[in-house]
Amino acid sequence: PAKSYTPFHRSLTSSSLLHTQLTMVKVKAYELRTKSKGDLQKQLDDLKTELSQLRVAKVTGGAASKLSKIKEVRKSIARVLTVISHAQRANLAKLYEKRKFKPLDLRVKKTRAIRRRLTKFESEKKTERQGKKDT
Repeated sequence: PAKSYTPFHRSLTSSSLLHTQLTMVKVKAYELRTKSKGDLQKQLDDLKTELSQLRVAKVTGGAASKLSKIKEVRKSIARVLTVISHAQRANLAKLYEKRKFKPLDLRVKKTRAIRRRLTKFESEKKTERQGKKDT
């Protein structure tokens, strides 16, 4: 039987276009959270190279499908960076968990007034005189 070629046959043999075909699936944050730091870094590099290729295609007058893909790739890069930063913050929070002082960005935000308010322990404390009066 004669071989039937799809119109995409030639584009799939090229390695760079094969890469863009494979990463076309939207990156899911829950899938990224299971990956290691090295895998995330590699995926980030891949997405950045893909974005640069798409920008070159935009300048040289590429297909409309490539132009619309730029937004998707940018969002994917943002997702990967978000997962990386969340993992770093979780590790730092674990590191400072038992310590008395934490970095400002790891402390509870709340409001300025609440942060300056007396703690529960401080507010329940009584003076010697008040203690005698209560008994």
